Amino acid sequence: VVPGVDSAARQLCFEWGPAEMLVCETLFGGRGGEPLDDRCQQSPTPRRFLAGAGEGRPSSSSVFVVRKDQDVYVQTLRKLFNESHGIFVGLQRSEEELAGKSRKAHLVQVSKNYRSVIRACMEDMHQAAVSARDPALHSQYSTQVSILSAMELIWNLCEILFVEAAVAGPLLIRLLDWVRLHVCDVNNMVREVLSSENPSKHELFWNVVDVFVLQGRMDEARHLLSKEASANPTSLTMCRVLDDLMKKMPVPSLGNMQTLTELELKWQHWHEECQRYLQDGTFASNSHMESICKVLLGDENAILEKKELLTTWYHFLVTRLLYCHPTVKPMELRCLKCLSFIMSCYLPPQSSMDLFLGGESSAEPLDIILMAAFEFEIHQVIKECSIALSNWWFVAHLTDLLDHCKLLQSHNLYFGSNMREFLLLEYASGLFSHHSLWQLGVDYFDHCPEYGRVYLELHIERIPLNTEQKALKVLRICEQRQMHEQVRSICKIMAMKALRNNRLGSALSWSIRAKDAAFATLISDRFLKDYCEKGCFSDLDLIDNLGPSMLLSDRLTFLGKYREFHRLYGEKRFSEAAKLLLMLMTAHIAPCSFWMTLLTDALPLLEQKEIIFSAEQTYELMRCLEDLTAGKSDKQKFQDDDVETMKVEMLRLALARNLARVIVKEGTLEGS
Repeated sequence: VVPGVDSAARQLCFEWGPAEMLVCETLFGGRGGEPLDDRCQQSPTPRRFLAGAGEGRPSSSSVFVVRKDQDVYVQTLRKLFNESHGIFVGLQRSEEELAGKSRKAHLVQVSKNYRSVIRACMEDMHQAAVSARDPALHSQYSTQVSILSAMELIWNLCEILFVEAAVAGPLLIRLLDWVRLHVCDVNNMVREVLSSENPSKHELFWNVVDVFVLQGRMDEARHLLSKEASANPTSLTMCRVLDDLMKKMPVPSLGNMQTLTELELKWQHWHEECQRYLQDGTFASNSHMESICKVLLGDENAILEKKELLTTWYHFLVTRLLYCHPTVKPMELRCLKCLSFIMSCYLPPQSSMDLFLGGESSAEPLDIILMAAFEFEIHQVIKECSIALSNWWFVAHLTDLLDHCKLLQSHNLYFGSNMREFLLLEYASGLFSHHSLWQLGVDYFDHCPEYGRVYLELHIERIPLNTEQKALKVLRICEQRQMHEQVRSICKIMAMKALRNNRLGSALSWSIRAKDAAFATLISDRFLKDYCEKGCFSDLDLIDNLGPSMLLSDRLTFLGKYREFHRLYGEKRFSEAAKLLLMLMTAHIAPCSFWMTLLTDALPLLEQKEIIFSAEQTYELMRCLEDLTAGKSDKQKFQDDDVETMKVEMLRLALARNLARVIVKEGTLEGS
């Protein structure tokens, strides 16, 4: 819902942008009292952007900017975007170099790198929440911490089930590690008990023992039982029996070479031993130890009694697997939903969640996502994450990783692009709405083979070119990718900006880079106009070093050559300067409006003691002067008749005098 906009009373109008849209109320009333534009209602909360005067009937005078991805503007999430970008690019580059086991190990490491970035960002966000004095800001940071925690929880489970694809045995170990890492609500209780003077007398002592047992942390549970045995001699025998059962419990281990069959046999014998002690009433005098023995046997009711300590249904699920089916296989997790559990000793994920929630509350989005992961519904996981999370970062990077694991190859979207590319395009498009993160988006577009280049071309044209440094950065990106049309467009924009600010040198440089002959001609005319007004050139370094670029247009060629004439004249190389000046006029490179200036420049050369112009060259100058004066009608006469007439007369006199000197000199040479 857009605050301050009554979409039920008035129709809305909107205009789409690359990463946002403008929304405002119109003068047209709503129909049937129903909102007229659901898209506006579903958009994120906007901020007020512009206010103006309304017309006609009373209506809102505000225009709202509705952004689809606000998270790119959260400063504390910059680490997440920046560091994950490096991991993403590294994964794309290393893909072709790895194969077999080394490839799988590399993908698992990449997944852990992504998780470490999420956790580091979560810790930074937590610190920001602790130090925030503003309650609203504290609430915002705390919400982000919860979101990041959920993201790491989901990613870690996907890593176990999909990326690492743990087999029977190691699968349970990974799930136990997953639970221990993410179920942190009991840590404070554990610390409180262990730090007390007499832990076995603490009111929460048995709760801590239960927590260790429920998480499969047998060594720590046995350590606490030893304290109970020392403090209470009457329970010594029971503690020793329970300690022995915990010690003997067969569990899978990564380094153990025993087969699953051997493990199942050992587990069955151990299970029978636990059952025997329970039936013999060994723990009858201590309800806590009896309850623990029932947990070791996988008793559903005994585990559910510890509901407050389990805190989550997926903790309950993993505990049930630990004590009922420690050799569970991935395929069995996938098929659990289809089995009958009347005679079964463990529960499927769905049943675990129903039992744990007890019908008291509905499943949250996080529960639905984890359920889909346990059922190996990868596409459902991606879909639910896309709906639940506030940005595309998570689904884009997870999908890319799963695609490298060859798990999404068969899933194409109906409009052509596959799921990986679609999500990467959406994520990169969001980055381009940020003033600096757009640079990261370039690499994401680069690794979208079907539509990436098209998206990059469209988005890069919309980047605000606030400074020349930013423009050069964008230009370098376009040049590296042979995006010639975008290169020309950027150069033209910057040339026009420079021209508006009267920075002719910069404008000329950009127009040359754009290879825009018409614009280069326009700027060259401005240079010549400034020269006529001020009597000198600006940006001499640029004009002196035009090189082959001056051939872009005739006017630019003239500008470069005319500057060369001044340089030759300044170096007193008069003969070369005279030839160049005459060539500029006779070759019709110089604009006709500039001929009088060129002829005026010839005056000092005509008046030199040494004869510079030959008779033929003098005749050419005379012809140019006559063409200039004869080509003007009475209406086109010079504005300042006296000054221009004086210039013409001085030129004619100088030309006549120079011609006379040349004839005399050439006649004398011929006579001799």
